[in-house]
Amino acid sequence: MSDETKTITLTVNGESVTKLVDARTHLVDFLRGELGLTGSHLGCEHGICGACSVRLDGDVVRGCLMLAIQADGASIETVEGLTASGEVADLQENFVERDALQCGFCTPGMLITAAELLREAAPKTREEIREFLSGNYCRCTGYHAIVDAVETTLTQRLEKSS
Repeated sequence: MSDETKTITLTVNGESVTKLVDARTHLVDFLRGELGLTGSHLGCEHGICGACSVRLDGDVVRGCLMLAIQADGASIETVEGLTASGEVADLQENFVERDALQCGFCTPGMLITAAELLREAAPKTREEIREFLSGNYCRCTGYHAIVDAVETTLTQRLEKSS
């Protein structure tokens, strides 16, 4: 094996994956190209837009700023994994109900980031929701509908838990 490639093993959406990767392959390119998990998108490639967001060991990270080899041994969750687990089913329904998506490019990153906020299960103002989502860029919706969807989901979840 050359210095240009490395075999990595990681858990992606609950399944162990072992692959030989080029040392320069970004995590999001690995997920999309090698594993066919195309939910995470490449947008700005500078970590600003949030379209490439995934969870790494439970924390939201930018897949365009990480190399796949840096994730060796880690657990990765993509929007496909959150969807399959049902974790964001109500959030996705509210995105549709509130017309919080248009082109859909930012939606996976928005869902992953919003899921992080919803995990806290604490009341949030609209301004706090906006601030939490501020690292994700949307060119279509103007954010109001996205904030509506997250606020609705948070309210519903808090009502169910009380």
